Amino acid sequence: MQATQLHPLWRDYPALQPELKQVMRLMNDNINISDTAITDAILEMIHSGGKLLRPAYCLLFSQFKDTDRQRMIALAASLETLHTATLIHDDIIDDAKLRRHATSIQAQFGKDVAVYAGDYLFVVVFKILSHYSSSFKSIQLNSAKMEKILVGEVQQTDRHYRIDITMSQYQEQIQGKTAELFALSCFLGAYESGNSQLFAARAQKAGMGIGMAFQILDDILDYQETSHEIGKPILEDVAEGVYTSPLIFALQTSARRELLPLLRQQGNISQNDLERVQQLVIDAGGVTQAQALASKYTNDALKLLRKLPDVPARADLIRLTQQLLTRHN
Repeated sequence: MQATQLHPLWRDYPALQPELKQVMRLMNDNINISDTAITDAILEMIHSGGKLLRPAYCLLFSQFKDTDRQRMIALAASLETLHTATLIHDDIIDDAKLRRHATSIQAQFGKDVAVYAGDYLFVVVFKILSHYSSSFKSIQLNSAKMEKILVGEVQQTDRHYRIDITMSQYQEQIQGKTAELFALSCFLGAYESGNSQLFAARAQKAGMGIGMAFQILDDILDYQETSHEIGKPILEDVAEGVYTSPLIFALQTSARRELLPLLRQQGNISQNDLERVQQLVIDAGGVTQAQALASKYTNDALKLLRKLPDVPARADLIRLTQQLLTRHN
């Protein structure tokens, strides 16, 4: 088994560290493909620096009630396994060579094997849930969320190079792609630990806002970094026809006239032209508007979190969510 090392983010949350380490160990124990090279590749991906945000939110929302901690750890592990499966499939769709600065599974073994690896992790999700869920509710919800996540990916693929993409379409897309899994994580932590339906519904709503803000911030980072800082060409999403909030906002300004000829090059756009797109979007206020949208989602989530019962987990939830709003990586 690989050493269980947590992201530096969790140094500020010592009470949460032991359970997050158990999440990773449980994932290790349930991943066992006959091909050891593929098993090792999946495990390396799991241990390659992911923040474990989804299991963390699940665990924190489960701390409002005294409950079976091993069961909550298992549910948190199922969520991170689901997230890992979606990342593998993301890399296949995007033909990504790297994932968290390491060679992606599809780049190492080919798309066929990567599809198998992602599908295998979906099986692991249900294996864990079948052993630890208190009812079929969790399994039912996971199935529904998986569907929404996949629909979000399909929507993004269908909208490649769509210069007319609206902000509403973008938000619908990232809700499925990212926010639904955050919402599920918060809901399961609240619901499976024995809280009321009302409490669980509030947790889910807060998780949705956190997830929306998280993805918008990810999209903003693409426009704030240089090729040197990230070790790869900037705006790879734009080159692949994935248009996100900063660009969509910029396209609603007078910068549209200069942006359109650049974007119409589609996959043939040069690195110099991508840098020009980056500067035009910044100058047009696209990044500033996207930051305001992320702040709105985060502040709405924080309002819900501040209404939760006054237990230590509430303070951690608020602090973690505030940290995500100001993150730079």
